[in-house]
Amino acid sequence: MSEQSKEGKNILTIREERIEEIENLRKQGIDPFGSYFPDKEPIMEVINKFSRIAAGEPTVETVLIAGRVMGLRKHGKAVFADLEDQTGKIQIYVKSNLISEESFEIFKSVAVGDLIGISGSVFKTRTDELTVLAGKFTLLCKSLRTLPEKWHGLTDTEIRYRKRYLDLISNPEIRELFIERSKIIKYIRDFLDNKGYLEVETPVLQPIPGGATAVPFVTHHLSLHRDLYLKIAPELYLKRLLVGGLEKVYELNRNFRNEGISTKHNPEFTMLELYEAYANYEVMMEIAEDMISSVLNKLKGTLIIPYQEKMLDFTPPWKRLSMYESIRALIGINPEEIKDEDVGNLIKQYGLELPLNASKGEVINELFEEKVEHTLIQPTFITDYPVEVSPLSKQKPGCPHLVERFELFINGMELANAFTELNDPVEQKRRFLEQAKGKGEGEDMQNFVDYDYVEALEYGMPPAGGMGIGIDRLVMLFTNRESIREVILFPQLKKKE
Repeated sequence: MSEQSKEGKNILTIREERIEEIENLRKQGIDPFGSYFPDKEPIMEVINKFSRIAAGEPTVETVLIAGRVMGLRKHGKAVFADLEDQTGKIQIYVKSNLISEESFEIFKSVAVGDLIGISGSVFKTRTDELTVLAGKFTLLCKSLRTLPEKWHGLTDTEIRYRKRYLDLISNPEIRELFIERSKIIKYIRDFLDNKGYLEVETPVLQPIPGGATAVPFVTHHLSLHRDLYLKIAPELYLKRLLVGGLEKVYELNRNFRNEGISTKHNPEFTMLELYEAYANYEVMMEIAEDMISSVLNKLKGTLIIPYQEKMLDFTPPWKRLSMYESIRALIGINPEEIKDEDVGNLIKQYGLELPLNASKGEVINELFEEKVEHTLIQPTFITDYPVEVSPLSKQKPGCPHLVERFELFINGMELANAFTELNDPVEQKRRFLEQAKGKGEGEDMQNFVDYDYVEALEYGMPPAGGMGIGIDRLVMLFTNRESIREVILFPQLKKKE
């Protein structure tokens, strides 16, 4: 029999034994899956409260804690255990003459992985370890399966992503990562709320996939007898709210794009989008700089943090560079001098993944993405994009081939995208139709052009600035994680063979 099959049989045997234990407990009138356990104190609060007591006699005060048993050391009529909750870990000491005989017999059947509650006093051992002396014990949940080997935790990346619950149990630093993620989102909300922004919600199911260029997920609504699309971006709905008179809005939303998976991409991801009437992309740059640096300072207490083998400095002001300037500096090409007849040669020369009939603006954008983007390590705003790749942005005064748009890059990764929003309905319709060319004709065009949004613009949308920030990527940077899968609790994975 192979080692793997031996291990499998062992796990199965343990599970069967624990099911038998559960039945025995039930026969004794004991619920092996517990119920109510009121007034539980976080373990870290207990540690902080009693950390300075001297070794010796237990305190008079009683504490009430609960959590998962992560270690057991049995010594005849006494048992030491490590109890862990979300906040921390503490040692407990169960002695046969200090709790009822019945309770001690039940406690002897407790296994690593079980959830228990303890009421008792606190003392320090001769080795100065803070310990809870159990006066009362409650079984809250029997575990049927063994936890990963305690000394090395759960290290198999595939299992960690597929069974995140085991990852969270076994690796406290992963729990801390997702606690930090939650804090980041809270601090962003606090920042925007304090600036007078209103949090709103837009549809996840949309009749036309708009607000970004991406492949959507398609579903079919039975009652409406029509196809709908999972949201690829909330932009067009949020800007409808500007038309309606809500002047500062934001949404922390889930977006869905039916595209590739990589260390920077997941088909389902979290995006912050915000819009402010009477603002422009310069205002959005100031908000991005202020918000991201203040959130980082609240989270870490510093604006300089490690990321992989680099140090990232978020101290404002951040570098600002136009796309044309960055291409001139890094590649030595002056985009202003590129002519339409040069496009095919440039595509071949630099091996760009574009059709030979691509526009000049598309070639300039692709040159930037392939040759410049990865060099932008410290926070850098790249401004003024070609109009061909920015269908929702307002043109730059005096430069009709450019738009007032920026993207924020950190460690060679795009973190934010922002515009001075286009509010000319005639020009917006023209760009939609230009973008939809080749995708459909006649009635099919209805699937690619949001005429309702154009109509909304015809009622008048104030000049505005808008911005989207990738929350998952921001968490990657702030928690020093190389893959987006590390910062999403349940990332999408290939079907297990």
